[in-house]
Amino acid sequence: MPYIALQLVGIQAVLDVMGVGGGENTNWFVKDLPLLIAFGVLAAYTYSSGLRAPALIAFVKDTLIYIVIAVAIIYIPIKLGGFDEIFAKAGEAYSQTNPATGAPRGALTPAEPGQWTYATLALGSALALFMYPHSITATLSSKSREVIRRNTTILPLYSLMLGLLALLGFMAIAAGVKVTNGQLAIPQLFENMFPAWFAGVAFAAIGIGALVPAAIMSIAAANLFTRNIYKDFIKPDATPQQETKVSKLVSLLVKVGALVFVLTMDKTVAINFQLLGGIWILQTFPALVGGLFTRWFHRWALLAGWAVGMVYGTVAAYGVASPTQKHFGGSAKEIPGIGEIGYIGLTAFVLNVVVTVVLTFVLKAVKAPDGIDETRPEDYTADAGDPGVQVELPPATAGTSH
Repeated sequence: MPYIALQLVGIQAVLDVMGVGGGENTNWFVKDLPLLIAFGVLAAYTYSSGLRAPALIAFVKDTLIYIVIAVAIIYIPIKLGGFDEIFAKAGEAYSQTNPATGAPRGALTPAEPGQWTYATLALGSALALFMYPHSITATLSSKSREVIRRNTTILPLYSLMLGLLALLGFMAIAAGVKVTNGQLAIPQLFENMFPAWFAGVAFAAIGIGALVPAAIMSIAAANLFTRNIYKDFIKPDATPQQETKVSKLVSLLVKVGALVFVLTMDKTVAINFQLLGGIWILQTFPALVGGLFTRWFHRWALLAGWAVGMVYGTVAAYGVASPTQKHFGGSAKEIPGIGEIGYIGLTAFVLNVVVTVVLTFVLKAVKAPDGIDETRPEDYTADAGDPGVQVELPPATAGTSH
């Protein structure tokens, strides 16, 4: 839900800059109208078309994002006097006092203590990336292993674009963009710097770029519930049509939960809740990746390690305060035994792995039952069209055109 909520906030930011909605003095409905519009579009988008809709629109999303970022890193610096001028103004802004803390804002690059935080966050985020259900859903919905290989070779280009995207923050500072909410800075930069017609293209890129991952995430959550809870524990004899209906309803409920999440929290801290989700999802790494590559880990050790990582990560994140929040104010804290400030998720992950390995030795020593492994070697190399392979669509996509 924090992940989907973050996408809704992104769409809302675009609509806010476009003038849809009201200011702080208007009633709650008008003020949150952009958010309600974003939710309505996302709900209709996934309920009617399932997984096929975000899969098709992803081509449009990527094309628009590539075009907008390429134009932005060329056109905006020309208007602002070049990157030298941009970095000079950004450096000057960072040297000023932060009114929220009374301390200097910092520097363009992190000081030595902050390098640990950055490095551990980067590593932890990379490990967590493919643990998210929407990544697994997209991978498992591929036609063959060749499709996955081809798309994986293109992913570094997208990462490069994300690095260029970070430069837009410095451009917003250099351009003198003034907003009450930092999440509006980049849409406002586009509004101020681009011609009206291209600003519309940029806003469309942001909106569609938020719709695709939010849609896949809600579908993934619905499929997990349908296949692992509804089918296994509630109605084992459910038909594919019943699975489809339940999956669509759960997908809608997940989006409603994300909407409530946004409406009841301070939208300026949405990113911190997304980082909390990263802490949680990283704790599934030993079970998922370890289960794919080895059967050495004991199942109960994996469960215990996950529980330890989840508890430590949540409690540690709850204790992080910021000038604007008493709890969940960030995702970095002192690393026990080292003394450096690092990413909580990676610290929890290390504890997770240590507990898993130690308990595996203990449980194997006492000959605790390992359980039954039902997978076979050919399960890892099967493609659509191979003998004995039956293609079954995820419940949320059933009933759509193909």
